[in-house]
Amino acid sequence: MDVIWWIIISLLFAIAFIGLVYPIIPSVIFIFGGFLFYGFVFSFEPFGVLFWIIQGLLFILLLGADTLSNLVGVKKFGGTKAGMWGSTIGLLIGPFIIPILGILIGPFAGAVIAELVIHKRPISEAVKVGVGSLVGFLTSVVTKGIIQLIMVGYFLFVVLV
Repeated sequence: MDVIWWIIISLLFAIAFIGLVYPIIPSVIFIFGGFLFYGFVFSFEPFGVLFWIIQGLLFILLLGADTLSNLVGVKKFGGTKAGMWGSTIGLLIGPFIIPILGILIGPFAGAVIAELVIHKRPISEAVKVGVGSLVGFLTSVVTKGIIQLIMVGYFLFVVLV
């Protein structure tokens, strides 16, 4: 039975990593779901106060990395709040309109459209903001992936060592 429980925990973690490229999936909920599932099935004993403090800080870092990467990417390339919102909306809608490629095209197109329509910027400036949005998104994926690996790695260290 233990193997089945570990498969479920692994699936919860895998879904969290899929959430890196499909932001509609709340990655951190699935990571914490894996922790809680382990606790209910096996034991919460390995999870001391230090474990929850470290995971909580990583959770805050995870949320901050997502917002900050997008903001810096758009702002660094001359974007506005509208560009940032357009990028976020494109990121959420893109994968549903164009499966797989929509995850890259969505934030770019959303930022470009927002800059063109709301701020009436020239196409060259709007495209530059779109590139910044894409850079911010890709930076966010890498950063969040590293943080999630640390969270899962620390969990495994605590329960297996």
